[in-house]
Amino acid sequence: MNRLLQGEVGSGKTLVALRAMLRVVDSGGQAALLAPTEVLAQQHHRSIVTLLGDLAAGGTIFAAGEGTRVELLTGSMTKSQRTEPLLRIASGEAGIVVGTHALLQEQVQFADLGLVVVDEQHRFGVEQRAALVDKAAVPPHLLVMTATPIPRTVAMTVFGDLEVSTLRELPAGRAPVQTNVVPLAEQPAWIDRVWARVREEVEKGHQVYVVCPRISGDEAEADLVEAVDVDDEGNPVTAPGAAAAVDEVVERLADGPLAGLRLGRLHGRLPADEKDATMRAFAAGGIDVLVSTTVVEVGVDVANATTMVILDADRFGVSQLHQLRGRVGRGGLPGLCLLVTHVGDPASPARVRLDAVAATTDGFVLSRLDLEQRREGDVLGASQAGRRSSLENLRVLRDEDTIVAARAAAETLLERDPDLAGAPLLADAVRELELSQQGDFLEKS
Repeated sequence: MNRLLQGEVGSGKTLVALRAMLRVVDSGGQAALLAPTEVLAQQHHRSIVTLLGDLAAGGTIFAAGEGTRVELLTGSMTKSQRTEPLLRIASGEAGIVVGTHALLQEQVQFADLGLVVVDEQHRFGVEQRAALVDKAAVPPHLLVMTATPIPRTVAMTVFGDLEVSTLRELPAGRAPVQTNVVPLAEQPAWIDRVWARVREEVEKGHQVYVVCPRISGDEAEADLVEAVDVDDEGNPVTAPGAAAAVDEVVERLADGPLAGLRLGRLHGRLPADEKDATMRAFAAGGIDVLVSTTVVEVGVDVANATTMVILDADRFGVSQLHQLRGRVGRGGLPGLCLLVTHVGDPASPARVRLDAVAATTDGFVLSRLDLEQRREGDVLGASQAGRRSSLENLRVLRDEDTIVAARAAAETLLERDPDLAGAPLLADAVRELELSQQGDFLEKS
């Protein structure tokens, strides 16, 4: 299996992945789930252990006869904390392993890795995903999960290297999220209405996120890849004005439009215990408005949060905007996401991107727009996004019908002549590609 599972946040992707992992464990193999953050890895570990009950207590007196061990491995664990989990992973006692980038380290060895599951696939590079796959003695099954496939992944699905499964239903208990663009270049006074709307939500007893692209000054969050737009000549378009920063925005709101409300701040530079305390306070209702960077993009679930304001939204990519707004409307209450921008030209790539996010909640529709704007990256290399493409005469969206027809023709040919004995020149070309450096990337989704 080499499959992409696409569905909204909370739509049940983890449950589908767990069923696949249990099938592998039943067959005597191991399964690994790779998550981009410790918060999300811990969340997955807790939910899997809860779902499995005594099936997750393998090797203990509480275990069911067919139980296994579910191990967690993260970067913050000390050497002594890792010792026993690493031994259980290497021996095969741990059938399911959940972890962050720590799973990619050399000392992590599997007895028989049969399935690799990559959550929030857009947060990992091609080489990172391949590093875990390479820990298997034979190529394992691969399941990548995302709400918004990155351009390179869309290209891989068109070429047929990734099969696609889609969970289309809105998750139970999820209300629709209304998304609106707030164009301050044209309507500068609308920002006052934004903060008035925030106050209205708080007065109803709800909570609000305010997301900024910076921590302080020009310091960006570590994992934020800022969207860079170009003009018709390919020159980068500079975003207007200085980007909003958490530290400055908190002070400005506390002394101005949101005075009297309980404000919190959250970003990656804060100590771990302070981040944890802030998130627990927000989840418990002790903070009305949480001003943060993209650290809330994944693994954060506060049912009472109904509104999100994204400042300088043009600096974020489609995937991050879609993931961020998935934080609201999770408790059955209608959600609202306001995309605030200073970009004035409605025809600019930034505004086209924001208008598209406002117009649909379909992750695949948005990913195709992302592909159109950013190109497919290097489908036979490590670059998974950006304006560079390894395709010389094709464009994935423009020539999709041609690519699909070529794939069907290739499948027909291989069924009839699997060794390509009747097409020696084609066989030589395939062999040359397989032996090349580019060939190493054919199996890397």
